[in-house]
Amino acid sequence: MKTPSRTFLLYLIPFLIVIFLFSLFIYFSVSNYSENYLFKLLEARANKVAKEKFEGEKIPTKTTFSVNKTADKLPHEKDYFIPINSNLNVVTEAKKIGLSEQFFNEVLKEGNSEFITKKYLYKGIKFKSKSGNFIVITVAENYFEINQAKNLINTLLFAILCASILLWYLAYYYSKNIFKPIVAIIEQAKEISSENLYLRLNDQNKNEELNQLSSTFNDMLDRIETSFETQNNFISNASHELRTPLTAIIGEADVTLSKPRSQEDYIDTLKIILQEAEKLDNKTKALLFLAQTGFNGKIQKFEKVRIDQLLWDVKENLESMNSKNKILFDMELLPENPMKLKVNGNIQLLHLAFSNIISNACKYSNFETVTVSIGASDDFVYIITKDSGIGIPDNELKYIYDPFFRASNTKNYEGYGIGLPLTRNIIRMHNGKIMVNSTENQGTVVQITLPVLKL
Repeated sequence: MKTPSRTFLLYLIPFLIVIFLFSLFIYFSVSNYSENYLFKLLEARANKVAKEKFEGEKIPTKTTFSVNKTADKLPHEKDYFIPINSNLNVVTEAKKIGLSEQFFNEVLKEGNSEFITKKYLYKGIKFKSKSGNFIVITVAENYFEINQAKNLINTLLFAILCASILLWYLAYYYSKNIFKPIVAIIEQAKEISSENLYLRLNDQNKNEELNQLSSTFNDMLDRIETSFETQNNFISNASHELRTPLTAIIGEADVTLSKPRSQEDYIDTLKIILQEAEKLDNKTKALLFLAQTGFNGKIQKFEKVRIDQLLWDVKENLESMNSKNKILFDMELLPENPMKLKVNGNIQLLHLAFSNIISNACKYSNFETVTVSIGASDDFVYIITKDSGIGIPDNELKYIYDPFFRASNTKNYEGYGIGLPLTRNIIRMHNGKIMVNSTENQGTVVQITLPVLKL
């Protein structure tokens, strides 16, 4: 069953059940009210006719039946007067009137009793007068059951029918209109494929929840589109980057083997092949390491890492590898509490990430001084690397995380275009963020944010 149909029934069935139960409540309420009202009238009538009958008159010696013809007589009313004396035979009197013995016993014991049949209501009271005690029974037509019950049932059935038709229409209308925007979203989603990932759902619905659904779906499409573009760029760049050293190796080997060469020529060729093979090996390792540090990479061992100490190790390592590297630590923002500098992370991966950022800053600023600032709040540690190098063109900033991408102004600098994507993967593994702001020929600022270790 489709959701609109299921919703339609969920609207309709509960309402019909409620209306039916409400109709039963009305019927029995009216019935009880009518019976109680008639019994009160019968009791009042019994007292009245008893007073009129016995005040100043002789005590009847046997059951007396009389039809009261006063104006206030109830429909089909009959009055019975039965003296309570030694001659009273409850069994005989009960058979004579058509009542149960229990009715008479209850009157004698409790002072009054009631009895209902489909046609009549019986009210019996125990009446005390100067002349003696009597059982007075007043009988009247069961007016509600005979005259009103059928009409009330017909009225309620008609009301249920009308309400059902109205509810059916309302339930159908609302179920159809509630799911109309969802159907529209489904139709829009069906049109989106890998060939047109640029399409987006309409998020201008009147329903806030549907807007959130559309926005969430659009955000997912943004990520998917970015992943597709990144994958395409990765495949294109990887194939190009790996093909270049392979072409050089194959070309050198073919040329060298085309004719006999001197020992020096073979040695020079082998050196070129070795250099290109090393490049190929480095790029392959970089690709593998990049894959391992992605979102679906292998699980790494995490431990307590103090960021300031880690950065000092990075500084010493980079300066020992290349004496031209000039790294200045800005200590003004360091927190007084050293616990705010501790994060939960993998020390080797974080060392690699910061080494990539700081070494790039040194390289692309032609080894001018690079400033590294460390700050912290109660929740995050902030590491900001600032250089005054060549920067990144504005129209190329969006590609900086694509593997093997290198800005157009970096042709005179060595590199593979792996460092920044690798760093971003590492920072994401640590639930952190990386932001890059750059202006061409003015420099680059890289801010890395990591969550503080909560003890």
